[in-house]
Amino acid sequence: MTAAETGVDAQAPRDILTPGLTPLQRLRAILGGSAGNLVEWYDWFAYSAFTLYFAQHFFPEGEQTAQLLQAAAIFAVGFLARPLGAWMMGLYADRAGRKAALSLAVAMMCAGSLVIAVAPSYATVGAAAPVILLLARLLQGLSVGGEYGASATYMSEMAGRARRGFWSSFQYVTLIMGQLLALAVLIVLQNVMDKADLEAWGWRIPFIIGALLAVVVFWIRSSLDESPSFLAAQASGAPRATTMLLFLKHPRESAIIFCLTAGGSLAFYAYTTYMQKFLVNTSGFSKNTATTITAAALFLYMCCQPLFGHLSDRLGRHRTIAFTFGAGAILTYPVMSAIAETKNAFAAFGLMTLLLVVLSGYTAVSGLVKAELFPAHVRALGVALPFAVANALFGGTAEYVALWFKQQGMESGSYIYVSAMMALAFVVALRLRNTNRDSLITED
Repeated sequence: MTAAETGVDAQAPRDILTPGLTPLQRLRAILGGSAGNLVEWYDWFAYSAFTLYFAQHFFPEGEQTAQLLQAAAIFAVGFLARPLGAWMMGLYADRAGRKAALSLAVAMMCAGSLVIAVAPSYATVGAAAPVILLLARLLQGLSVGGEYGASATYMSEMAGRARRGFWSSFQYVTLIMGQLLALAVLIVLQNVMDKADLEAWGWRIPFIIGALLAVVVFWIRSSLDESPSFLAAQASGAPRATTMLLFLKHPRESAIIFCLTAGGSLAFYAYTTYMQKFLVNTSGFSKNTATTITAAALFLYMCCQPLFGHLSDRLGRHRTIAFTFGAGAILTYPVMSAIAETKNAFAAFGLMTLLLVVLSGYTAVSGLVKAELFPAHVRALGVALPFAVANALFGGTAEYVALWFKQQGMESGSYIYVSAMMALAFVVALRLRNTNRDSLITED
């Protein structure tokens, strides 16, 4: 790709393009970039985990199912806000800097969690209560949408060429850790509090925890070094990032990210978020057993991320991604069918873990590969926007589609749907260039 295409001046001084970060700077950058993911995803999933306890306070009319549906509708609206957050924060990160965008994202999540923690109930302020909840959730949706692109871009640019896959994989390590932390807080509160107290006021505790964690991460991020890639783009006089520039200059890369995300996000939500309900509604496990199976499988999945990140540094990220989608397209139908039939918890755990291990070849390096496809001046927007749109369309609807197929009496149709989307992503992955060699992240 030419200098004109990348928007970087070929005469840019080499001391800008090769900053030579110290190991301590690099480690601090990775920890600061990934810590926000833990908080963002903890807060995001805390809403879903504690809906059973707070729904009645905001939607008092109707029976429990109606209350949960109304709370779920607000959850969905927050999901739809993510593409808007990705667009806004992507532009901001490419114009004001990665550090500024990362700090803003976690500040927004802190504000959203704090609003939920102190939000008045319907009994206190009437119809204003669900409106306040909706506004808080929209703020969280904007924050999560912006966090992915900013953190993936920053961590990819700060990781260093030799071990870029390994260090960048910690984005998903902390993402999964956030899910597990929300689940752990729920389990602890269920065991140390009376159910009446948990329903009355205890459900506010996880959101207070989330807000406090966000403050800590904001403090950490305020002392981070700015990305050398962003500084180089600024020094070279590269054009300002715009949505039009992204799609006119980089339509192929945008399409690649959309297709990979469509298959990857659909599989991620089918194998993780929906799986807990699948184990109860289809396999027939108790809620407690399904929760235990899911938590144990997610823990091993988290541990797999650095391993596959390391493998991507050795074998090539295009190969680990192709492995995920090729194997996923083949295994999803028989493995999901086996989980549906088994009554053995250990068998279900093993089968779920198999799917998640396969998925690790994509999730460990997904943000990195996307970042390596774009020049620095439009990188954060390029990573965030196509991802967020595909994630909302396919990841956000994964559970709904699966339940629709089940309702129609043809549950295996959802397995075929996931397999087909992974097969499509596999075809795209086969044509993916080797970003280990041809990365547009030129700084090390």
